[in-house]
Amino acid sequence: MRKIKAICRNTIKSSLRILSGNGLDPLPIRGPIRRYNATKLRYDFRAAINVALLALPQGMAYAAIAELPIYYGIICSAICAVVSPFFASSRFTILGPTNATAFMVFSFFAAAQGSLSKTPVEYMPLLVLMVGILSIAGAIFKVADLLQYVSRSVLIGYITGAALLILTNQMKHVLGIATPMSQGESANTFFAIVEKMGSLWHHYHWQPALLAAGTLLLYLILQKKMASLPNFAICLALSSLAGWLLKNNVESYAALSTFNPLQIDKLKPTLPNINYEDISTLTGVAFAIAFLCSLENTVMSKSLASRSGERTDVNQDMFSVGMANVATALFAAMPASGSLTRSALNYESRASTRFSSIFCGLLCIAGFYILVKLPIVENIPKASLASLVVGIAISLIKWKNIRICLRSTSDDALVIITTFLATLLTRLDYAIFIGVALSITLFLRKASKPHLIEYEVNDQGSLQEVDKDKRQIPSISIVHVEGDLFFGAADLFLTQIQRTIADDNLKCIILRLKNARHLDATSVLALDELIKDTRKQGVHVLASGVTREVYEVLKKSGVLETLQEGCIRAQGQTNLFMHFRGNPNISTRDALIRAQELIGTKDADIKIFFDPKKDQ
Repeated sequence: MRKIKAICRNTIKSSLRILSGNGLDPLPIRGPIRRYNATKLRYDFRAAINVALLALPQGMAYAAIAELPIYYGIICSAICAVVSPFFASSRFTILGPTNATAFMVFSFFAAAQGSLSKTPVEYMPLLVLMVGILSIAGAIFKVADLLQYVSRSVLIGYITGAALLILTNQMKHVLGIATPMSQGESANTFFAIVEKMGSLWHHYHWQPALLAAGTLLLYLILQKKMASLPNFAICLALSSLAGWLLKNNVESYAALSTFNPLQIDKLKPTLPNINYEDISTLTGVAFAIAFLCSLENTVMSKSLASRSGERTDVNQDMFSVGMANVATALFAAMPASGSLTRSALNYESRASTRFSSIFCGLLCIAGFYILVKLPIVENIPKASLASLVVGIAISLIKWKNIRICLRSTSDDALVIITTFLATLLTRLDYAIFIGVALSITLFLRKASKPHLIEYEVNDQGSLQEVDKDKRQIPSISIVHVEGDLFFGAADLFLTQIQRTIADDNLKCIILRLKNARHLDATSVLALDELIKDTRKQGVHVLASGVTREVYEVLKKSGVLETLQEGCIRAQGQTNLFMHFRGNPNISTRDALIRAQELIGTKDADIKIFFDPKKDQ
């Protein structure tokens, strides 16, 4: 027993060292606990009531989207809301199931239905656990920092496509054709769903369609007239009452499809069954969901931070997403992410601390018990809940954001259109990666084009862009390098420099590296190759304006020795001139003097003028 305790203690200590060493706080709730008081409690509890009235019915809706038992959504909303504040950086964040993650779950299991040995419910604990572990690993390795390189157009295109798919898929409940839709070959893409629904027109029923239309109309009216009310919960309660009255009093509604009643034993925690074959099956979709959760949570955190003025740590928030999903996996729930609607409501309800999320989760658990005792869930028509999901899906389609993406740049338009079409044509876990791959490819294409401008010293002593046909010293060229010189830019950098030295008159080239950034092995190798090749042609290469960062890379890689080859260091000769903040042009002046020494000329009268108000 002592050995087990010692192992656990050492494991915890090692975990804490790893987290703190990666800039993560293992328990950021400690400070708010010490500063908590009765005033904050009042604000937090009032906000928690508002959020819980939205989270409880929304959780049911998102479970219905994933085609899981609706209590999965309730439990996920409750557990995540309680666990995540212990690890999150934001005090307003509310975690739980979302549209985007729910439909990705549905899309995967619908597409893989014939090849799976278990039901989706049996896979869910392991899938949620994998999502949690991947999110924790991503936070430790600061993956969330890389999400800034993913265009917002990807998420907008994905959510728009997913919203259209959600809307289309829920129509089977509205039209009363859920049973025939589930028979035969499954339809999991937009066009396959539309085609199959069209072929089943003779199975359409007007009764659920009429009830769904009334529920949706009521929801839209309430949202327009009284948006501050918990309209989703109100419509769900009224539709439950209407479903009970219609089923018991109207003969044509006797067969109205409703949900199974909730059972109290569903809150019993169980460990996920870890099977290596199942891990292999779920790895792809787990990565996709973990990535989507992190992307959603990052966008949500930054959106809230811009409104509240507080700072947010996206990696810390990613860590909270991981811990919340690990906890949720014990209850066989569904993947959780940051919910912008619930988090925004929490902020607008004037929540004071992160405890509002904990209170919200506890209220959701209380709500679950109430729904077990009262005959509400078993009387909610599936058509009514489907119509409310359709209402949510419609609200996800942000025409203003779509218009901005389409009109801003051609790259943004290409990304949003490609991602949107991918969501309609293939599985959503594939679609998100297609959009991300395209976004990163376009970013790398832009970033891999360093800006090279040839300069000379004019009569006033300032640097100006040179006219190659009128170069004052035909044998010397000053090339200003600006931008990223990572692996994607190395070949282009080398090619552009080689074009510059193609001039037969050129004997010395000065690379002004003051604004060059992110040198890596590929770019340094290209620079080493450039120096050696130019020497063979009798052209010298000098470096001026070298920053400390660039100097360290050149020194550690050994390219500094190549650059300094031929210099008599004892006599103070050098081919590298460091950046001087007091006057950025001093290093270029010194490089020009060295260039004249190398080519044996004294023709140039070198004057350097520096205006401190303008960095030349």
